[in-house]
Amino acid sequence: MDISIVIPLLNESESLVPLHKWIHKSLEKGKRDYEIIFIDDGSSDDSWEVISQLALSNTNIYGIKFSKNFGKSQALHAGFKQAKGAYVVTMDADLQDSPEEILPMIDLLIDQNLHLVSGWKKKRFDSILFKNLPSKLFNWAARKVSGIQLHDFNCGLKVYRQLVIKNIEVYGEMHRYIPVIAAHAGFDRIDEKIVQHQARKFGRTKFGADRFLKGFLDLVTLWFINGFGKRPMHFFGFWGTVMLTLGFGFTLYLGLDKIYFNPKGRLITQRPEFYIALTTMILGTQLFIAGFLGEIMIRYKREIKRYNITKTTHEQNP
Repeated sequence: MDISIVIPLLNESESLVPLHKWIHKSLEKGKRDYEIIFIDDGSSDDSWEVISQLALSNTNIYGIKFSKNFGKSQALHAGFKQAKGAYVVTMDADLQDSPEEILPMIDLLIDQNLHLVSGWKKKRFDSILFKNLPSKLFNWAARKVSGIQLHDFNCGLKVYRQLVIKNIEVYGEMHRYIPVIAAHAGFDRIDEKIVQHQARKFGRTKFGADRFLKGFLDLVTLWFINGFGKRPMHFFGFWGTVMLTLGFGFTLYLGLDKIYFNPKGRLITQRPEFYIALTTMILGTQLFIAGFLGEIMIRYKREIKRYNITKTTHEQNP
């Protein structure tokens, strides 16, 4: 298999048939073997029925149905696990990503010997106030925090080598940061290509304005995990040591001052330094405990799978 196209979706039944035709028409020119993997992320419309009919008419279509909505990251995780192509493409099902960009992006990946090519929707057909401006601010913050110079982290249209997607783990809500995850895993030859953005034809967007705040918080989490995920005691132990040192320092000062310099003065418990010492020692102890617990937890392999598949289109007894 040359190309695997992974398409997560939620309530996009109207878009699936024209999307399939568009992909077939675009890839037919390049004479490439391809498969399309649709992941129905708990749709409440008849998306699964449409996928099932498409799979009956085309053996290169593979469908996966989740028992409920688990999120785009889990849908991509399931699609990556199933993908067999040498090059893996991700795209959205809402017809806003153009399949005609797939072959040029793969050519760029091969010519520049890259691990990953990300789409850049430079000209967008979205609301300026509620999508374009927040998206620009979010992408600016993502570039500063991650160090990866992409203009559009949220673009669903991306092309990967199979080696990349088989060796990274997409979990939580980290689908926006697959390039960051890939770079931290050693797949750091990353570039981007300007792609066409289409206006939505059916339905409505599944993401609200709060996705940018959540995305930034996820980025901070990703930064911490990549920096200290395998050595949490380095972070918590450092700040625990700082707090304990401050606490013992204030305690020593209060004790010496009371014994040698001001024996008839105020009680130690009446001085503000006492409460500073007490607070910092408690915080320092808690940070050390957090570090120890983190070290214990990382000794157990974390299970990434967070979804339940109820059906696939290739089941013998669906």
